[in-house]
Amino acid sequence: MSALPAAENLLGTFLRARRTKLDPAAFGFPAERRRTPGLRREEVAQRANISLTWYAWLEQGRGGAPSADVLDRIARALMLTDIEREHLFLLGLGRPPEARYRKSQGVTPRLQRVLDALDPSPAVIRTATWDVVAWNRAATVVLMDYGALPVEQRNMLRFIFLDPRARDAHYDWESMARLVLGIFRLDSARAGAAADVEPLVDELSRRSPEFNAMWRDHAVPSPHGEAVKHLRHPVLGPLAFEISAFAVDGRTDLSLLVYNPVAPADAERIASLLEPR
Repeated sequence: MSALPAAENLLGTFLRARRTKLDPAAFGFPAERRRTPGLRREEVAQRANISLTWYAWLEQGRGGAPSADVLDRIARALMLTDIEREHLFLLGLGRPPEARYRKSQGVTPRLQRVLDALDPSPAVIRTATWDVVAWNRAATVVLMDYGALPVEQRNMLRFIFLDPRARDAHYDWESMARLVLGIFRLDSARAGAAADVEPLVDELSRRSPEFNAMWRDHAVPSPHGEAVKHLRHPVLGPLAFEISAFAVDGRTDLSLLVYNPVAPADAERIASLLEPR
């Protein structure tokens, strides 16, 4: 039985596989008869602005580890998706690429169906800047009617620090605000969205003295954050939730936030608000 291929050969195999799937004519290369499908090595090297020798060595498992810049150029040359680009970096450098934040343009119908299936657990999808871009009916009746807000106001930090209803809903508003601000700081840094959060931070620093003071503390949450979130609902009264956050399809710009009722009775009371009247 032959030995498993080395990491360098796995990289070469991946590069060849992606190269052969591309249509030369789509990139302006001659479409004459070719011995093998896809782009030639020299065409990939040309698109990536690297030497043919260096690219050939990568496919052959020679020359050592490539730089992140070279891998980024090859990823663009081969038109790799975000997931394929991450796989390329794992093969070439043994680590994922640095975060590359891109603003969300909403969610797919499939993701909305995932949210809807989570009723009566409130669930939202938020960006790295904590703009809420999708939600289910349970989130509307328990957290906020995001659909009634202008798009630019559907932001979780704006609600926490600028809307009096947030203070009414939380039993210990200050502790909650410090915790979520630390999580927000980590989320935006991981996603590479530091530049995109600056306008929001500037606005909240001007409009909320509490935000300004907490942001200047540069606090980050401990690994053992609040286990259960307690809310005071205007109709249902006290509610307790376990909150879980999940990455969405490997995208750095989106996360799924699920509020799972701790008590079955709480879930039943939320479900009663979702029933047609």
